[in-house]
Amino acid sequence: MTEKEIDVLAKKIWDYHHMNQPLQKAQVIIVLGNRDTRVAEYAAQLYLDGYAPLLLCAGSGSIHNHKLGREQFVGTTEAEVFADVAMKMGVRKDAIIIENESQNTGQNYEFAIKKLKERHLNPKRIILVQKPYMERRTYATGKVWLPQTQLIVTSPQIPFEAYFNETNTKERVINTIVGDLQRIREYPKKGFAIEQEIPKDVWEAYEQLVKAGFTKHLIK
Repeated sequence: MTEKEIDVLAKKIWDYHHMNQPLQKAQVIIVLGNRDTRVAEYAAQLYLDGYAPLLLCAGSGSIHNHKLGREQFVGTTEAEVFADVAMKMGVRKDAIIIENESQNTGQNYEFAIKKLKERHLNPKRIILVQKPYMERRTYATGKVWLPQTQLIVTSPQIPFEAYFNETNTKERVINTIVGDLQRIREYPKKGFAIEQEIPKDVWEAYEQLVKAGFTKHLIK
């Protein structure tokens, strides 16, 4: 399979992962844990643009710190790195809530909800910020934890072709988007996420990429 053919298949899955929800003002912005600080920058800009009065940075991610591209999180947490990014961009410290214990998406929600409850907050609408290819799984997981809350998921507005860098190489990203699509199908069976329809052509793209060897992020 040529690189161009791989890119076409990967972009089909990338586009599916995007939910394209229009932004609305909310009570809080939650930036979920990951290793891409561009997500924190985008979340901070949404705060600065007036989309919500609070920014909750979630995630420890320490169980992943042995992986390449995680050097900036060693000795700290995703949430604290993201909070620092936000403050450098001009977000007030007292507008930031830090949840720095969670190790996966489900825990991001579980522990973030506890932080909000500690402040007697029960938001009716939340903006969720994650990597572009994790939008759909972020939403599906969120509806398990917050079924009555309006969730608007968004991500840095970066096209597929321009997303890659030293930390997020094309090979790593394609492996991840393939694995996340598998999770969208499998996680509802475990109660981790709500069901979502996967179009036939998107699943066929998944199968072709798996055959091509993009299996590093698959559930074992």
